[in-house]
Amino acid sequence: MSHSPRTRTVVSCTLLVIALGAGVTACGDSGNPLSSKPYDASAQISFNGPKGGLKKVDPDKPLEVTASGEDNHITDVTATDAMGRYVTGELSADGRRWHSTSALASDARYTVHVSTENEDGAPGRKVLTFDTSKPTSKKRLTVTFGPDAGEYGVGQPVTAELSEPVKDKAQRAIVERGLRVTSVPATQGTWHWVDDKELHFRPKEYWPAHATIQARGELDGVKISDRMWGARTKPLKLTTGDRVIAVTDASAHSMTVYRNGEEINEIPVTTGKPGFETRNGVKVVLGKEYFVRMRGTTVGISAGSSDGYDLPVYYATRVTWSGEYVHAAPWSVGSQGSANVSHGCTGMSTGNAAWFFENVQDGDVVKVINSYGDDMEPFGNGYGDWNLDWKEWRDGSALVGGRPEGPRPEEAARLRPTAV
Repeated sequence: MSHSPRTRTVVSCTLLVIALGAGVTACGDSGNPLSSKPYDASAQISFNGPKGGLKKVDPDKPLEVTASGEDNHITDVTATDAMGRYVTGELSADGRRWHSTSALASDARYTVHVSTENEDGAPGRKVLTFDTSKPTSKKRLTVTFGPDAGEYGVGQPVTAELSEPVKDKAQRAIVERGLRVTSVPATQGTWHWVDDKELHFRPKEYWPAHATIQARGELDGVKISDRMWGARTKPLKLTTGDRVIAVTDASAHSMTVYRNGEEINEIPVTTGKPGFETRNGVKVVLGKEYFVRMRGTTVGISAGSSDGYDLPVYYATRVTWSGEYVHAAPWSVGSQGSANVSHGCTGMSTGNAAWFFENVQDGDVVKVINSYGDDMEPFGNGYGDWNLDWKEWRDGSALVGGRPEGPRPEEAARLRPTAV
């Protein structure tokens, strides 16, 4: 048994010799230029920055690396700053020129590793270093990620609040490119511009259960417009708990609660009566309040009208900012499971409301179906993000909107030859 690996290696070498023909006589490096130690390609490589490192590079200008001589070609370029941020770029079809396609950061130090190949196929290497100049404008764009760090349900979007409005699509693309969200396990997702100062990030499907989600900003020193540069961003780490989804069928007057795909409870409920129908669609738990004083005047109902109310409410789980809750409604127990008599909330017995209160957390999904109410708004009244289908969601991205599904542009092959 101990000789098997050696035997397989010898056979592989023999097959390689046959495949490559004359000129390759062994698995060693004799006569094979690819196995040679890279030579110093300094004489063949130049870039468009100042010589000698005495002056700093203007970050407004794209980085350009060129190979001199007809028989020298660039095979790979990797450019990173001291923070580990990569500069994307494209290589010309003839391998003679590489140029950056993403912006350089200001007041940063870059290291560029260039790989080349000469007419004999021998590899060359060149390492360039340079510093970029400081921004000319003092106006900075700051980004604040949300929600607060902690554990959430699988429906919780990541949010990004901007200190300044960004309206131009090209500038939005710069901002979006500098906001990274990753998860373990990995999942497909993208940003959506809610308005000029707010973005939301969500996956195509709900987050995986027990995932770790991290958001980080890479805009520090990046030029966004002539008068605005990116600032440092505090990173964010979230985790998800179990996959908890509550589905309320307004016509059946019943809520079914699932944990990790298994039904764990079915609860008789009452939802909004005619004129106060509960919104259809997906909502996300925003918070839990043991006690809330609910008054009809807060939602535009006159205090003296037949629909007016002023009630102490317990075990209130909020799902919209406008005041829709899942809560205890002991006054309507006789209608729960058979009729809709509320002013838009989902009511249940005190015992069932306490159970629900204890078994959900912020970010869990609460979905309403078969109601005569309006559809839940995607934004502005909680997290209705999931009510947009995936195409609609992607169309709200400055980077992937209108593009076929696939990796973000900067995550595609770093060296993509283009016609000259």
